[in-house]
Amino acid sequence: MPQDNPRDTYLQVAGSLRQKIKAGEIKDDLPSQTQLISAHGASRSTIERALKVLKAEGLVESVQGAGWYVAGTGDRRPVVEKMTDLLRADGVKVGDPFPTEQALCEMFKASRTAVRSAIAQMEGQGLIAKVKRGREIRALPVDQGGPTE
Repeated sequence: MPQDNPRDTYLQVAGSLRQKIKAGEIKDDLPSQTQLISAHGASRSTIERALKVLKAEGLVESVQGAGWYVAGTGDRRPVVEKMTDLLRADGVKVGDPFPTEQALCEMFKASRTAVRSAIAQMEGQGLIAKVKRGREIRALPVDQGGPTE
């Protein structure tokens, strides 16, 4: 992103995001920080500063493990809760394959790090397990009403 003063880059990024939010180009979740870094040619710290400016204005909010959102929109639950919901869908049963990391990143618009962390939590709970070709469902969530195995 071209700039006159490198110290003002975060303000330019914040301004660009503010404009896109107000124009309705960004309606719910913001692009990931990695995507913002690439799109604006800025450092992670610059992007974080820009997001803090917008947060202070009440325009965006963040949820650890879920990302940044336009204030008042979107599903704020952690990625692990959203992924666990996949096990609550009709017809899902023990032994079914679990989506790939890439598919989960796309499905939940989450970083690979967030998805891997959620997978580790689900594996720790015994809900999914790694098998030769990916992962499979080993148990259904207890609150679903079905038995766990």
